[in-house]
Amino acid sequence: MRTIIALAASFALTLTAGAIASSPRPVQPEPKSAMPVTPYVLKHEMKRIDGTAESLEKYKGKVVLMVNTASRCGLTPQYEALEKLYRDYKDKGLVVLGFPANNFMNQEPGSNKEIQAFCTERFDVTFPMFEKISVKGEDAHPLYKQLAAQPDPAGGEPSWNFTKYLVDREGNAVMRFDPRMKPTSEKIIAQIEALLGEE
Repeated sequence: MRTIIALAASFALTLTAGAIASSPRPVQPEPKSAMPVTPYVLKHEMKRIDGTAESLEKYKGKVVLMVNTASRCGLTPQYEALEKLYRDYKDKGLVVLGFPANNFMNQEPGSNKEIQAFCTERFDVTFPMFEKISVKGEDAHPLYKQLAAQPDPAGGEPSWNFTKYLVDREGNAVMRFDPRMKPTSEKIIAQIEALLGEE
């Protein structure tokens, strides 16, 4: 009798285990993939250094070199090369956009008015300059968050003052250049000339 009871119990356990194994498991939702970052970076409205609001879409159709600048940096003399680059190629469709930022070692502490005076008096800057913004970290301007999110070779956060981002005539970020690379270097000029040739 005990043998019969033991067999019955074993059979019941087998049935229960089979039922559990065969019961449908809850479907786990697939993780949502991150939304792709658009390479189009001219959707932003910014303020020029004099406070005038301006949409960057104004520059669609031009090749754009975006640069985060600073007045008290060892690389500050690059203002001169940026201005030369702008004057040499602006009639062919290049524009340089300067974005002062104080993210690195407090090397841009001045007000917008002081920055504007410095750029004009020291380097005769005529390319468009914008109000001081943050270009790195949680408080970075949306433009620079978008640039940072771009895949190589177009993106990544600025590593220092005078990081350069090249944007094609369609408004798409295409190349990032490190701060120490001079604006008039052969590599940068070659990339600019190639993009200027793409009508």
